[in-house]
Amino acid sequence: MSKVVVAMSGGVDSSVTAALLKERGYDVLGMMLRLWSEPGKEDSNRCCTPDSMAQARRVAAKLDIPFYVIDAKDVFRETVVEYFLSGYARGETPNPCLVCNQKIRWTFLLDHALALGADFMATGHYARVKKDERGRIQLMRAVDLSKDQSYVLHVLNQDKLKHALFPVGDYPKPEIRALAEKHGLPTASRKDSQDLCFLAGEDYRNFLRRNAAEMLKPGEIVTRAGKSIGEHNGLANYTIGQRKGLGVASPVPLYVLGKNAANNTVIVGTQEELGSRELTARDVRWLSGEAPPQPFRANVKIRYTAKEAGALVTPVDNGKQAQVQFDAPQRDITAGQAAVFYQDDVMIGGGIII
Repeated sequence: MSKVVVAMSGGVDSSVTAALLKERGYDVLGMMLRLWSEPGKEDSNRCCTPDSMAQARRVAAKLDIPFYVIDAKDVFRETVVEYFLSGYARGETPNPCLVCNQKIRWTFLLDHALALGADFMATGHYARVKKDERGRIQLMRAVDLSKDQSYVLHVLNQDKLKHALFPVGDYPKPEIRALAEKHGLPTASRKDSQDLCFLAGEDYRNFLRRNAAEMLKPGEIVTRAGKSIGEHNGLANYTIGQRKGLGVASPVPLYVLGKNAANNTVIVGTQEELGSRELTARDVRWLSGEAPPQPFRANVKIRYTAKEAGALVTPVDNGKQAQVQFDAPQRDITAGQAAVFYQDDVMIGGGIII
């Protein structure tokens, strides 16, 4: 009997993951991470509130599986939160869920699972895995494309994927809730959580003011030609494509085109100037374990909620980077977000936009 550790969150998806795997005959253990929260906000961290932990314990008891809580506060603070802060310090818009999946779930937690003798680790992510004809593990989009989370899993490699199970990726979301009801799980009607867990449901700018106020120093708003036309109140307060709240008088609408951390400027321009056909990504991970030898066509997603766009992807620097040439201009290419490459339902790879 194969042993599997299920990363539990107290939500419906991880609860049904545990139920499905137990039903399929696996030896199932539940494991939950206690993550870092700002002092005084421990009850608000979306991933591990006392209520979430109690829900996960109730699910484990209902399914009659062991349940463990692992303290990950320090490693989470040192990796995920620092990544978030340093990204904004560079003038980027970071996605901390990427580094959380790479270094917390699929390194720190996976190491604990393997140390307990587990063959697999399962999460409630909406994604799928299967072997190709060469025996390599492919990461694929979920059946329910509206819930697909493969984007945040592009950080995995073959060594991680061979231990990965994503049972809910084979089902539409309404069916997952129906399965939770069928198994009598207390999380069946629990709402989905979309926000960054450590922000505790509030605006990220408030978090930055408390934890890195130096990032919010004022500077100039300039045109692409370098003409100063106003003052901003901190680079981290602005995102690419933003129109409202610039505080600049102009006869035509202006949008944020870019941010320059070196000279602390926000660059603005007209809608016609917004967008680009090109991007470069760093720290590219190829899910097969090796970079494609030639440029290839792919559908590219430039942020978690973005629609895919057709492009030519060219691996460079021995595959450590990729240059992407889009068929049409993309409006919101944002440094710090991931560009992820798909062919049909198969994830080819992805990296961080620079």
